Amino acid sequence: MTERTDKIVVQVKYKDVEQTFSADRLEDAWLLLNKFFHEAVPSFEMANKLWLDVDLKKLAADLEGVVAFSPEGASLLLPKSKLTDNETLLLWLLASDVGHKLGRLESDSLSKEELQTKLGKSGKITSTRLGELVKNDFAARTSEDKFKITTFGAVQVQKDILPKIKAKMSS
Repeated sequence: MTERTDKIVVQVKYKDVEQTFSADRLEDAWLLLNKFFHEAVPSFEMANKLWLDVDLKKLAADLEGVVAFSPEGASLLLPKSKLTDNETLLLWLLASDVGHKLGRLESDSLSKEELQTKLGKSGKITSTRLGELVKNDFAARTSEDKFKITTFGAVQVQKDILPKIKAKMSS
């Protein structure tokens, strides 16, 4: 004679984590489920608060009047004479990233030569400034030997550098 046991199976999916619990008794299933929510969910919430991310919609709004896109590509709308070399490079890298994410540009990165032309400085100065940006994690060199802004760089530009640039332009 076969003994039949009815197991309680509970499957929980929260963001990227999936967990399945099974128990013989309703009370045990409830305890397992409660333990999952008590232990796991606060950890996920804390990890989400530590996750560095860029709100593309807000960033695009923050770039209004600073960067624009046309069929020819990205443009900086500010006079280069009022920007530091690093500000200029960061704005071009950010414009490439945002333009790519918005479907306006084919690539999210620029070559050293492209950046040198946009900066209007010598190759040595451009290399030095790019090296500083990479060292400080604002930019990264890609496998195609181009440069792109990092998430950290985009967040810092949005939070600290754009307000300073806008303040300089309004004075």
